[in-house]
Amino acid sequence: MKYVFFAWAAPLGLFWGWFFLSANDINFGSIYLSRALHELVFELYGEMLGVAPETIPWLIAKACLFDTLLILAIWAFRRRRQIAAQWAALRERLMPAGAAPEGDPARLEG
Repeated sequence: MKYVFFAWAAPLGLFWGWFFLSANDINFGSIYLSRALHELVFELYGEMLGVAPETIPWLIAKACLFDTLLILAIWAFRRRRQIAAQWAALRERLMPAGAAPEGDPARLEG
């Protein structure tokens, strides 16, 4: 699973690193991080997709959020027993079994 996390995080880090450095024109003397190339890339993508170039970063952010939620759901599914055990231990520590309030349905059942 650590390889999946790395394969997910590396492209995101590279893209968003490039995006914020080039959007703010912090180029360190390189053409690849210049604002001119930033605008050219998004203009080109905008023409290819048929959308305004200003909307592309938001579309990418939404896709990254979806990917993140999907990866976290897979990770949680693989560790569901451990998560359930930790959740039960936390509930028991915060609310001991004998401390249920009067008339509580959970206490009446068992």
